[in-house]
This record gives sequence, structure tokens and C-alpha cells, in this order.
Amino acid sequence: MPGRRYNLLIRLTRQHPLDPLSRLLSLYPLRTALNVRCHFAAPWRIELPDAEAGCAPYHLLVAGSASLELPDGSRAPLQAGDAVLFPHGGSHRLRAGDGEPSPARKIHGSHLAVETNDGTGPASDILCGELRFGPESVPLLRTLPDVVLVRTAGEPALASLRALIALLQQEADQERAGTAAVLAQLSSALFALLLRGWLEQSGTPGLLAVLAEPRLQAALHAMLAEPERPWTLDQLAALCHMSRATFVRAFRQTAGTPPAEVLTQLRMAQAARLLAQGRLAAGQIGEQVGYQSEAAFNRVFKRHHGVGPGEYRRTARQA
Repeated sequence: MPGRRYNLLIRLTRQHPLDPLSRLLSLYPLRTALNVRCHFAAPWRIELPDAEAGCAPYHLLVAGSASLELPDGSRAPLQAGDAVLFPHGGSHRLRAGDGEPSPARKIHGSHLAVETNDGTGPASDILCGELRFGPESVPLLRTLPDVVLVRTAGEPALASLRALIALLQQEADQERAGTAAVLAQLSSALFALLLRGWLEQSGTPGLLAVLAEPRLQAALHAMLAEPERPWTLDQLAALCHMSRATFVRAFRQTAGTPPAEVLTQLRMAQAARLLAQGRLAAGQIGEQVGYQSEAAFNRVFKRHHGVGPGEYRRTARQA
């Protein structure tokens, strides 16, 4: 019977391959924070200036309604279940009701700060937080618009995001052991669910758009799984069961950039992550992401990140 136990052990310990979105997000580590919960009655206003580089504020409208206002004068109505993220940290305003907003005051709980006011109009409940990205995430953030708005109401496919928002609300209501840790972990899952929801609702070109295009997923999955391989257009096209010309045309239309540029982006993201970990020399990292020449690796890395591998590693250590 030892053989059977051994086979069972293999089956139990074998790791399932990551799906393309999970693998992509693993290249871009981030820190999360749920900062404040706002219990406001109209009229009220939340106004945020431009955030510092790498900081992406978000708001989750748990109950009530609001209006999102941007510096260019554009507006969007928000309702319960909506989630809005500002990947580039742009200034914005959330408000409800007419007239001068009722002043907000803070009520400090043990786990999460709460703000309220003395308005007399319809009530709204908003969870506000932020995602913080390192410099290696710049290529990913470039593919995102200034505002990522996901509406979960009446969308069965977004049940997971809707449930996460409800769970964040439930935990924020409690003063139980471990609440702070639970809120932190739930906030970490928020970005992945927001991206997945946004991909399903938008047709915006970019690297992430390839994930939403079934015809191209095999090629992106291959590049994510083995970025060090010298992938050719013929090989990638064959994985997608397309001719080379059809594949290149479809990829450009979806991503807005050729496959070779996407492969380079993925390689540089992986290289940045390895440099931040600090375990391998730059030349070794270059080889792991497909460059036999350290000079060529250094040149491409600097073009993508603005600094060479050595300076990038030093900056990452100080962060």
C-alpha cells in the first residue's frame, strides 16, 4: 500500500496552475488599507485631491446614492453596490443633496475610523480606502483608465464582488477579535474582483483586455507562464489556432500593442519583482526573464522603469 499513499500525496500536493489574471496580478504586489467608513445624511460631500504616486483611492457605496464628480466637469450617478477606483490617484468628489454640506465629524472606533454628520436628508453608507502600488506596477496601471467604475446591482456575474462589499460592511460593523486582520485580507481581494468586474463590463483596449478575449487567452497564458521563452509569432498564433496574420491583427486590436511589447512588459514586471526580493544578481534575473546578455537586459529594464536594475533594487529596499 505504500505506493498508493505516495500517489495520493502527489495528487494532494500538486499545485493547480494559476489562471492568467491571477498570474498577472502576482507580478504586481500591492498594499491595501480600508481607511474610513462614512455614515452621511444629505447634504454631504467627500472631496479628495490628487493622491501621491502609486496610491489609488477607492470608494464602495454600501447603501444610499451619490454623485461622482470629476475635475473635467463630468458626473456619474452612484447607487448601492457600486465600486469606484482611481488607479492614477486623480482628484474627485462624491456628494449627495443640494445646498451646503453638513460638516463631518469623526468617531474613532478601535478598528476603523467612522465619519458622520448632522444632515437630515437621505442617508448613505460609504467605505473608503486605498491601494498602494510599487514602481513595478506602472505598466499595469497604464492599462487602466483614470476611473474604474463597477456596478454590481443586478449583475449575477458580479455576485462575488457584491458579497465582498457586504462582508467588508459586516466586519466594519463589529468590534470582534481579528477584525482588523480580516478587513486587511478582504481589502487585498478587492483589487482582483474589481479588475475582473471591470473587464467583464468594459471593452477598453490594453493588456488586461486580452484577458477578456477568449481567442487570445492561450497566448497570454503562455507568455505569463514562461516569459523567459523566446516566443515567436508563429508559436503564439498556433496556440490560439489562428494564422499568424489573423493573430497579430486580433492582438493589436485588443491590446493596442503588438505581442512582443506585451511579452516585454511581462518580463520587466517579473524582473522588478525579483529585484525587489533581493536574492539574485541582475544577470541571473535577466536570464530568468529571457535575456542571455546582461547589457541587453539592463538596457530594456531602464527603458521600461526609468532606472537601471541596481538603482531599482536600492530604491525597493528603502521602500
